Amino acid sequence: GTPNASSILISEEEANASGNDDGSDDNDSDSDEEFFKLRDKSKKPTTSSSDTTRKEGLSATLSDVQLGENDSSRNIPNDPSSGGMAFDMNAWLEEGQDCLIESIRDKFVTGGNWDSGQGGDGEEEKFDDFEDFEAGERYGPNGEVIEDSDDDVAPDGMTDAELREFNAKRKATQKSEFDEDYDETKKGNVGKAGDEQAESEYVEALKREKEARLKRNQEEFGIDGELSRLRYEGFRQGIYCRVRIDGVPSEFIDSFDPTMPLVIGGLTPQETERGLIRCRFKKHRWHKKILKCNDPLVFSIGWRRFQTIPVFSTEDENGRYRYLKYTPEHMHCQATFYGPQVPPNTGILAIQRLTGNIPGFRISATGVVLELDASSKVVKKLKLVGTPTKIWKNTAFISGMFNSELEVSRFEGASIRTVSGLRGQVKKSIREGQPGSFRATFEDKILLSDIVFCRTWVPVEIKKYYNPVTSLLCKSGADGWRAMKPKAQLHVETETPIEVNPDSIYKPIERKERVFNKLHVPKSVEAALPFSSKHKDEKKRRKKSYESKRAVVMEADEKKKYTFLQSVNTIRNEKRAKRKVKNAERRVEKAKESAKLEEKLEASRKARKRAHYRAEGKIDAAREQKRLRGA
Repeated sequence: GTPNASSILISEEEANASGNDDGSDDNDSDSDEEFFKLRDKSKKPTTSSSDTTRKEGLSATLSDVQLGENDSSRNIPNDPSSGGMAFDMNAWLEEGQDCLIESIRDKFVTGGNWDSGQGGDGEEEKFDDFEDFEAGERYGPNGEVIEDSDDDVAPDGMTDAELREFNAKRKATQKSEFDEDYDETKKGNVGKAGDEQAESEYVEALKREKEARLKRNQEEFGIDGELSRLRYEGFRQGIYCRVRIDGVPSEFIDSFDPTMPLVIGGLTPQETERGLIRCRFKKHRWHKKILKCNDPLVFSIGWRRFQTIPVFSTEDENGRYRYLKYTPEHMHCQATFYGPQVPPNTGILAIQRLTGNIPGFRISATGVVLELDASSKVVKKLKLVGTPTKIWKNTAFISGMFNSELEVSRFEGASIRTVSGLRGQVKKSIREGQPGSFRATFEDKILLSDIVFCRTWVPVEIKKYYNPVTSLLCKSGADGWRAMKPKAQLHVETETPIEVNPDSIYKPIERKERVFNKLHVPKSVEAALPFSSKHKDEKKRRKKSYESKRAVVMEADEKKKYTFLQSVNTIRNEKRAKRKVKNAERRVEKAKESAKLEEKLEASRKARKRAHYRAEGKIDAAREQKRLRGA
């Protein structure tokens, strides 16, 4: 069986006791070197039967070892100074499963299977893998030796050149794994504030990634890796290439500027066709003026820049696209224009002019394409006005609204209205009267002074104007490209006065005061009405009533009372008249003082207003001169 360590090693107290009995030196018990001592085989202490059995099992191993009471494993064998003991170390140096050291290994912390309860006090404790760097070996949690994988260990029978190549490859693999972990760590530190070195480390990490990609591509595609790679995946970013373009005009070569970079793009077959484009449009909030309908704008959409004429509209609740003369101030609107077709959700940028001294913000509006259409859905409101010529109960003859019988036939059944709110309907055209007269019926009798109108919606035609920006075909660049100018700019350049339409001028409305007849309610109807709704105006009497004719004769006592009341009322009226005169005089004086103060304030107000208008005039004149110079 396995020998017990207690049968070989004894504590310091037992060693001291045995030393004292033999008359050895007392100082030996105080020495730290004699903490453990081998028990002398010649001495026979009192032991139990189990100790005796273990001791007999160990006697075969220690048959040649003769130890004294004061002997220790640290004594030099055959040394006279140590007592002349001959100690053999061969028993402790043996190796194998049945050696002395293996028999007592379970009694120490570093040996034995502690998980199975053979060593220690049975506590479960587990260890991770560890590596002995001096010996170059790796151990598992149970102490087993972990052998390296076949990829890390060089196979046998390799030459020196093959071994060097294998080691270099393994070193490169380990370095790449380390670089990946290191680069990921450094990339995560780029966004941290105060890390000045993080940016340079991030750039170095990207360079290493690029070098690794180039190396992998070279290994994958071989010697002609670049050509074969281009053959598979095409031209990538950062590669110089030569492009052949057919159909280039000669003006492009003549006006080519090498210092200006060119952007080459491609178009789908659909984008080469032209049509109507409807987009969501909004004036830029930094642009000072609103945009007018049918004024030319330069659009930048996709790869193209071109000038066209947009028409603005807004979508009503019933789905009608109503024409707008100007863009809203702070809202989106719809814009329809003619140009090359582009996919929906494409961004739009609009500019009024490309050249000249443009004051303020250059970008006029932005938007996004909604849909492509072959026809326009924009409609404009039109009111047709007519006047009645003859009226018969609820029927009337209307003239001045249409010009011919054909137009009347187109509008048969259309609803019409009067200014007073009476609704009606167009019936049939009539031959008498001026051409275009028709018969109409209303829900009540109208008057000759009423105006009849008909609300209609007419489609708005989109002008098919498309002028691409050919600034690259002109030597002077954008200055050499000729674009359409808006009407306002032409008025300023040619100093032409603005045309005034007399019908567009607002005039004060003068209406004659109309006198209506009194309401006449028939007696039969009035009799059925309640008393509160009946007419209560009394008619004028031709003769005086009895109450007005009779005379009142007062007695003497009543005359005295009446005279006293007349005197009191006379005094009160006199005081009231004097007070009224005094108030009038006081108001006159106050009006004079207020007039003097207002005169002084008006003089200062006029001076301040004159200075303000003078400064505004100078600013406007400077802006106008600057704009003319830029144009």
